[in-house]
Amino acid sequence: MNKPQTIDEYLALVDPTRREVLNQIRTLVKQLVPSAEETISYNMPTLKYKNRPLVYFTASKNHMSFYPSSWAMEDFKEQLQDYKQTQHAIQFTLEKPLSEKLITELVLAHKQYIDAGRKA
Repeated sequence: MNKPQTIDEYLALVDPTRREVLNQIRTLVKQLVPSAEETISYNMPTLKYKNRPLVYFTASKNHMSFYPSSWAMEDFKEQLQDYKQTQHAIQFTLEKPLSEKLITELVLAHKQYIDAGRKA
């Protein structure tokens, strides 16, 4: 099976309900950062800003994941405490989605870090 080369190709492989949620995230991020470029990186849909990953998002069998940067996650750790997390990702489900407000805050926080030139 060929790996998706675009976000649209990736989303076409995702079940319709999860596809809708991921597409809503994609649309929101593009509204927040209109200059964000779409690509696939590490086999995940990625939106890049100033040639750096701004966010990744994925669908897995039992959850979806949103990768806004560990820095942004640290900034909003209290709001994220009810979600399972890895160092770089927030896992969520259809039953417990990420709110538009929280996604907005995470994206804008990471954008500010990129604008400030922060590196790992």
